[in-house]
Amino acid sequence: MMNILENFKILFLDVWKEGVSGVNISEIIIALAIFIFFLFLRGVFSKFVVKRLEKYVSKTTNKFDNSLVFSMEGPAKFFPIVLGFFVSTSYLSTEHDAIELINRSLITILIFWTFHQIIGPLSVVIKSVGGLLSRDLINWIIKAIKVLILILGAAAVLELWGIKIGPIIAGLGLFGVAVALGAQDLFKNLISGILVLVERRFQVGDWIYVEGVIEGTVESIGFRSTVVRRFDKSQATIPNFQFAENAVINNTQTTNRRINWMIGLEYRTTSEQLNNIKNQIEEYIRNSDDFVKSENTMLSVKIDQFAASSIDIRLICFTKTKQFQEWLNVKDTLAIEIKNIVEKNKASFAFPSTSIYVEKNG
Repeated sequence: MMNILENFKILFLDVWKEGVSGVNISEIIIALAIFIFFLFLRGVFSKFVVKRLEKYVSKTTNKFDNSLVFSMEGPAKFFPIVLGFFVSTSYLSTEHDAIELINRSLITILIFWTFHQIIGPLSVVIKSVGGLLSRDLINWIIKAIKVLILILGAAAVLELWGIKIGPIIAGLGLFGVAVALGAQDLFKNLISGILVLVERRFQVGDWIYVEGVIEGTVESIGFRSTVVRRFDKSQATIPNFQFAENAVINNTQTTNRRINWMIGLEYRTTSEQLNNIKNQIEEYIRNSDDFVKSENTMLSVKIDQFAASSIDIRLICFTKTKQFQEWLNVKDTLAIEIKNIVEKNKASFAFPSTSIYVEKNG
């Protein structure tokens, strides 16, 4: 019995010494303890340092430091893991190519992840000082750069593990030709989207109108299509080529909203009444703060024509407001005032009518 126990002891110590792939089990336990310690440090760093930084920058008015801290939270939490794995594996007496590759892969991922995340805060600075590029175009470029960084990072990791991406790209080239033939609309929409952003035809939040296509508020501008919220609150996704090939009316860029009315008065209205009505309407508009009176904006209250059933006065003026709801309110007030002026001058509005003359013989 003693011999059996002695043999078991010798075997146990031999296995303990040989360990896994020549690595002593004591070293493995110590390496795991070191890695767990770094995981603990990660939790402490995340709970105290990162959270306090986020709380501090949330009180500042500078958007850059807010964006930087929130964007770098992921890489900052990943860094202790990378460092812990490197320190723990460095303690092992036996060197393995797989461990070396894992360390290099983790560091590569950390570097490219940091580059990917730092693009966001940089875009905040670019948007604040960039006057040549529209905000939507900058967003589009930022997305493209982030995708490129992800592709480069994945390629770098694959190269570390001996997977050559050159032959893969060459093989995809032939496949890409076949795809391109069937994806002409995709590239047409992509190029159209770039043109829309470069030319600044519209931005997110603008009210646009494309005859026969769409009218509504732009919610997002994508690589292939643009999302527009119609005024009935339904959502429409429009291919970008529609905005490149058709005339786009951007109502948000309107400098002043126009009122263009035809006011029809009865034929029995006298010349004196016509003059009084015209002059009083024009006087009201000139004295009102709701309308623009300048050399660049027209103000006209003139007799336009003798129509079939009415004497038509054409009113053209421009409001100060560009907001649609306020514009409706100004029009409503003006319409009531015109009616008061017509009634005050004892005239009446005309309506379509036909006069019948009956001739009696004998």
